[in-house]
Amino acid sequence: TEQSLSGICLMVRLYTVHNSQSHRLVWVGKDVNIVMEDLFKTVTSTVLSKCPHDVELFHKYIAPGRKGRLEQMLKKRFVTISYSEAVEILKQASQAFTFKPEWGCDLQTEHEKYLVKHCGEVPVFVINYPYDLKPFYMRDNEDGPQHTVAAVDLLVPGVGELCGGSLREERLSFLESRLQRYGKPTDARRWYLDLRKFGSVPHGGFGMGFERYLQYILGVDNIKDVIPFPRFSHSCLL
Repeated sequence: TEQSLSGICLMVRLYTVHNSQSHRLVWVGKDVNIVMEDLFKTVTSTVLSKCPHDVELFHKYIAPGRKGRLEQMLKKRFVTISYSEAVEILKQASQAFTFKPEWGCDLQTEHEKYLVKHCGEVPVFVINYPYDLKPFYMRDNEDGPQHTVAAVDLLVPGVGELCGGSLREERLSFLESRLQRYGKPTDARRWYLDLRKFGSVPHGGFGMGFERYLQYILGVDNIKDVIPFPRFSHSCLL
C-alpha cells in the first residue's frame, strides 16, 4: 500500500517476545543514506527549537552537556563504513569484547558502541551485510568472495543501532533461489513473490526506532523510561 502513495509515515508498536533485559529493545544506495541522515538532522533540529524546555529538563538533570554535543553533531557529516571494514576495526581494537567479532556474525551492542566511538562519536552507517545474516527480501549485491546484501544500519552514540533498512530484492528469480537455499516453502510466500512476478521496480526503505531516538537526544539510559507503558518480562500494563 505504501508504495502506491507518497508522503507516508508509519508508526507501529513493536516488542520482542523473548525474555530480554536489553535496555534498547521493548545498501545501500547513497540516496537512502542521505534521506536517513537528513531525516535525523531535521527532526533533531526541530525538537531542539520547538521543545527547548522539555529537552533542557532532561539535559540539566540526566545528561549535562548533551545539547552542545547534539548541536555539534548536526554540523558534521555521518561516517559510512562497510560491514567488512567494521569487523576489521573491531578485530584490531584493544578493547576486550564479550562477543568475539567475526565476519558473518551479527554486530552486538558493544560492537556498535565501539564503532561509533572509533569514528569520532558521530553517527555511523554500516553497509553491505553478509548474505546469510539478513532476511531473504534484501537485495543481493552479487559480490564475492564475501557475499553481501544491500543493507544498512545507522549507529548513534550511547545507543547503537537506531535505523535499519535495505534495498528490496525486486528480481523474482533471486527471491525464489534464496527461499530454496534456506529450505523455506514458497507457497506461504506466494503473495509476496507475485508482487515481483507481475511487475516491480528497484526500491528500498528504512525504519527508525522512535524510542531509541528519544533515548539518544534526551540522554536516557533505559528505553523503558521513554515509553509511557513499557512492556517487558512479567509486565504488560497496557
